[in-house]
Amino acid sequence: MTTSMTTSLPKTLDLSHIHDGNDGRHDFNFITGRWLVSNERLKKRLQGCTDWERFEAVQDGALLLGGLGNMNDLVTEDKGNIGMALRFFNPQDRLWSIYWVSQSDGLLQPPVVGAFADGVGRFEGNDSHEGRPVRVRFTWSGITPGSARWEQAFSVDGGRHWETNWVMKLTRPAYHVAHH
Repeated sequence: MTTSMTTSLPKTLDLSHIHDGNDGRHDFNFITGRWLVSNERLKKRLQGCTDWERFEAVQDGALLLGGLGNMNDLVTEDKGNIGMALRFFNPQDRLWSIYWVSQSDGLLQPPVVGAFADGVGRFEGNDSHEGRPVRVRFTWSGITPGSARWEQAFSVDGGRHWETNWVMKLTRPAYHVAHH
């Protein structure tokens, strides 16, 4: 018995489901792998403090969901795991949502949302600090195969004035840079 199957093909092929390689979904691919992180963090936020604590950490990052997401943890030798960042890309609006969860309370914080333009990533969102509403901004810059910079700032006046309260300078371990 011979069976024949006929399929009707469309005259034009709809490729709308295939993503544009430059739509932003790969902007955080640099985060994968191991990073050494030099941290500077204000000891007191939104109080006019100029006293910074400095500490070293290790960050390991990985892609999730075929690259539509990624994660990294931040671990220090003396404090242990400080927290974890989760990032997810929305292909429809081409924006990233970044979530942070801290080991201090285990709560997933509200996202900061944004995108990269001209090599700088800017992400903003609403949150609270010690019960006070704040606008939060993350800025990624200086991204190369061997280094990157992240900065967090808070605003209490809707973004007119910002206080930078945490800066991370990321560098790749020498063995990682040599092999990529």
